[in-house]
Amino acid sequence: MRAITLLTDYGLADTYVGQLKGAILRIAHEASIVDITHQVPAQDVKAGAFLLWSAVEVFPAGTVHVAVVDPGVGSGRRAIALRAKRGDLFVGPDSGLLVPAAERLGGIEAAVELTRELYWGLFRSTTFHGRDVFGPVAAHLALGAPLEDIGTPIADVDRSASLPGHRTTAVGITGEIVHADAFGNLVTSIPAQALPERFAVRVCGRRIGGGPKPTFASVAPGELLAVIGSSGLLEVSAREASAQQLLGAKRGDPLEVERE
Repeated sequence: MRAITLLTDYGLADTYVGQLKGAILRIAHEASIVDITHQVPAQDVKAGAFLLWSAVEVFPAGTVHVAVVDPGVGSGRRAIALRAKRGDLFVGPDSGLLVPAAERLGGIEAAVELTRELYWGLFRSTTFHGRDVFGPVAAHLALGAPLEDIGTPIADVDRSASLPGHRTTAVGITGEIVHADAFGNLVTSIPAQALPERFAVRVCGRRIGGGPKPTFASVAPGELLAVIGSSGLLEVSAREASAQQLLGAKRGDPLEVERE
């Protein structure tokens, strides 16, 4: 049986995560369910898309990924499932949420709209498709149901949550902050392979030289540094402190890398 991962903005204060898991286990009794996170900022599709993108590569090929950040639930937005070229399956709303992660695993090989109610759950709520549609569909996929059996093939999907890129200029590389993690590390849109051997970062009115540092311990406590993060992207961090707070930074803020 395929493993199933969950990523949502449900939080942990209510019973929504438990109900989603219950809907899966009702169908796939022995499913292995892994929580990626349930702390995506409420209704923030772009934040969810980045977090899903950052996590999927470590899972075995063929894993079923359920992602639910769904401000359009119950509206005309489509419920979809995708198969990436690596073999992983993605289930969720057609809001762009699933696309960056599927692209990271080789691109989208096939996509369907979830029109076969036979594969849905017991209930038909218009406000909880995670429990009533996405979870049950994922359970059937984990048990081996072919993607093509659970819905109608579609040729296009929403790509509005695609991750921002970077640009090479006459003076360096420009990008932007795409995520601030729980430690205050600022993840940027610039991949490691685009960086010069030695560089400085200009962001929020500060210049941070000597990049890339090999570890957080390379600088004094409270000092800012530039590192290559675990997702393979340039990050601006602070030793034993929050770079986000020190810089007053937020997602979407621009930055520039210059050769040293």
